[in-house]
Amino acid sequence: MRIPVMLTCLVSGVVACDGGSARPPGDVANSETEDGGSEGLADDAGAESEAGDTAEDGGDDDGGWEYTEEREPCAARNPVRNAYWGDLHAHSRLSFDAYGYDLRVTPDEVYAFAKGGEVRLPPLDGDGVGTRVVRLDRPLDFAALTDHLDLVGEVRLCTAPGSSAYDTAECAAFRAGGEAAVADFGILLAGSPPRRIAAICGADGTACAAAAAEVWGEMREAAEAAYDRTAACGFVSFVGYEYTATPMVSNLHRLVVFRTAAVPERPPTVFEQPTPLGLWTELAATCLDAGIGCDAISLPHNSNWSNGRLFALDYGGAATLDEQRTVATLRARLEPVFEIFQHKGNQECSNGFAAVLGLPDPVCDFEQIRLPPFEDCGDGVGSGGVILRGCVSALDFARNVLKAGMQEEERLGINPYRLGFLGATDTHNGTPGNVGEVGFPGHVGLVDDTPVKRLGDGTVTHDGLINNPGGLAAVWAEERSRDAIFEAIRRRETFATSGPRITVRFFAGWDYPSDLCGRGDLPAVGYAQGVPMGGDLPPWPGAGAPSFVVRAEADPGTAEAPGTPLQRVQIVKGWIGTDGTAHERVFDVAGDPDGAAYVDPATCERSGTGHDSLCAVWTDPEFDAAARAFWYVRVLEVPTCRWSARDCLALDPADRPAVCSDPAVSHEIRERAWSSPVWYAPVSGTGP
Repeated sequence: MRIPVMLTCLVSGVVACDGGSARPPGDVANSETEDGGSEGLADDAGAESEAGDTAEDGGDDDGGWEYTEEREPCAARNPVRNAYWGDLHAHSRLSFDAYGYDLRVTPDEVYAFAKGGEVRLPPLDGDGVGTRVVRLDRPLDFAALTDHLDLVGEVRLCTAPGSSAYDTAECAAFRAGGEAAVADFGILLAGSPPRRIAAICGADGTACAAAAAEVWGEMREAAEAAYDRTAACGFVSFVGYEYTATPMVSNLHRLVVFRTAAVPERPPTVFEQPTPLGLWTELAATCLDAGIGCDAISLPHNSNWSNGRLFALDYGGAATLDEQRTVATLRARLEPVFEIFQHKGNQECSNGFAAVLGLPDPVCDFEQIRLPPFEDCGDGVGSGGVILRGCVSALDFARNVLKAGMQEEERLGINPYRLGFLGATDTHNGTPGNVGEVGFPGHVGLVDDTPVKRLGDGTVTHDGLINNPGGLAAVWAEERSRDAIFEAIRRRETFATSGPRITVRFFAGWDYPSDLCGRGDLPAVGYAQGVPMGGDLPPWPGAGAPSFVVRAEADPGTAEAPGTPLQRVQIVKGWIGTDGTAHERVFDVAGDPDGAAYVDPATCERSGTGHDSLCAVWTDPEFDAAARAFWYVRVLEVPTCRWSARDCLALDPADRPAVCSDPAVSHEIRERAWSSPVWYAPVSGTGP
């Protein structure tokens, strides 16, 4: 992979370098199995589909929220909540690193694709139209277009004939496209502070800022046009964008997703707020606390590109404990969830860190972009992560971030990292939700439009073989509306998958009945006697240990592409010892931990068996009432072929690159799902 001189300098430090408040209906339940918002099949014990439960089952009758926008109430509503599938991380031609690789998919087409339409991908024909047609096998329930708002003004001025900058040499170079064009724009965001190109933006940058405001209006219009405000509640589109801070070529990127159409006229980018603290502060001032009916979240992603910076314990210069508590509270308010998996890798966990206590977890090696041995950042941070340079930090992975959050809570009384989990694609092809391993067309225009390119090293801005099709976000919500889905994200009743639509329920309480897996009222009892994923366990009752209910259902797939069975369900625990050290352990709670199914990467033929669904009521055998802790679920499918194995098989043997036969390259995967955690905090004096 070629490393431009400017990037090398930066890494080395040489260069300074509206709405009503009508209440949603609470008396209608509907399985919604025909339009995407369903849980899937009943479990092995014969329990009925949860999506068909009614208010009499004991679930919440209104979810504790009200509509904050003008819309028709949804006709179908389930008080014990349905699983809805989405992708909040997708780019169109408006993003510099999509247009520069010949993507011409528009914002309207991105949303149409999410709803089941088709898009045309590069290479382009003589008329500038894509020549590869792609379509989802199943539509999504919700999506957000999150283009890099920081540079949309530059892209607009360089691609709109007659603009003030169109005829400049800089714009001509961008329109020429390719790796150099994308890197030249991307490097603008890597400086401290970031910079603009005066020839395009003017000496004061106002030309690009004005163009960006125009584009922001178009992004809002596209989201509004795609949103179903009727009682059918067929699809939810969110207004959003990506904040692209990349200091020292390390990733500090966030998605900003708004609850409704009530948004700031000019939301902050890296040029107005070059630090995450500045982003949160301005979002609070211009949205959450502005009195305009605005609500938003900041969604961090790609910590595995950040050299420890994305979740560094940095309080922006706050010196006193009270000042640090203020920053921690703001962060927790704006960042309730984390993108744990996407096109550029798995950020749940990694082996190879000396300071992480506990046994190695072999399941962590799944879809890693950097495997040990690597340079460990230790307690510091590094640089160059976006180009896979520099050290790797334990805080680049969610499991360790969750533990660090509990340690900070012991110190400050506030947990800045109380994070739920979502998955995404981060597609730069305008194809949200396009996560299939079979027929994967790539995600970055001309970077990975052929099997040979996908199996190669990629470019300086995007990689090849180490990348994957990405994941999905899922929420448990009463209905398919903006308010319902946003509230689910706020309360962290979310789960992530590496692509398949594996459905996961997870509840925690103090006294769940042991026969709950065989009952049709599992979700109602789960809510009534405990808390769902994303919640906090009630105070310890004085005796006993918490019990957990987990039910996972395999993705049924489609008639043309049936889903894959499940292998096992695990519960991952993290806790803080009496000496303040962090610990972790993984428990197998259902299924076959030894594996009774196999796949032959040479043919992609599977053998053995798995499970359509798995369910368990599990009690923590090592619970310490005096120790702060979290638990989350990880569900594993049986082994299948990775997209790379299928690309190798699609090529003539004489044309296959060396990676196809390299024994050091694994072409076998176990797809998975992760629930958001449940937390426990001891009260003063708790414990035997």
